[in-house]
Amino acid sequence: MPIKTYAKVFKFKGGHLALNFCNTVHWHRRPQPTELIDSYEQLLVWAQKAEILSAREAAQLRREAAQRPAEAETARQQAIDLRETLYRLFAAHAHAQKTSATDLETFNAYLAQAAPHLKLARTATGYVWGWAKDERALDRMLWPVIEEAADLLTSEQLNRVGQCADERGCGWLFLDTSKNGRRRWCAMNDCGSLHKAREYYRRKVSAKTRG
Repeated sequence: MPIKTYAKVFKFKGGHLALNFCNTVHWHRRPQPTELIDSYEQLLVWAQKAEILSAREAAQLRREAAQRPAEAETARQQAIDLRETLYRLFAAHAHAQKTSATDLETFNAYLAQAAPHLKLARTATGYVWGWAKDERALDRMLWPVIEEAADLLTSEQLNRVGQCADERGCGWLFLDTSKNGRRRWCAMNDCGSLHKAREYYRRKVSAKTRG
């Protein structure tokens, strides 16, 4: 579907890196969503805000992208493809729908691409997983997203993934950490409050009509 561009305001309301990545589109459930990652630069901006890249790492990739613009655009297109694949997988599960075998196959392909860059790092208390410091890899910000998405897809928390119920078509995904597991909105002070305001207006109009 065509995705139009919009002011690049990244918000992190998903409660999980992979879900925040899926939310780099406004109005995801509308026929024409609004794209936030419409350039490689914006992909870098998001990755830095998501604390995947440091300022130094982002600057290095910015220089690489200037020297290899075609490759940078390919990396951006891969980011969009990965995002839409993850969005469909998580949204399907949120609505108890069958996931696409094609989407799972696509994600597994991205997982296979990222895996060779995974390595063990030593800490004061043992070992942890980390990523190779390949400063010239224009898609390196996608590797942690892929890892986190795989972890979420294989964890019990997957059953806590929800999608904003806003009737206008917000479509943002979130990890529901509420005690009762009944969260409905991407944020109560955003789509939630707007829904309450619309419901209040409808009740007032209905009351006047009956009166």
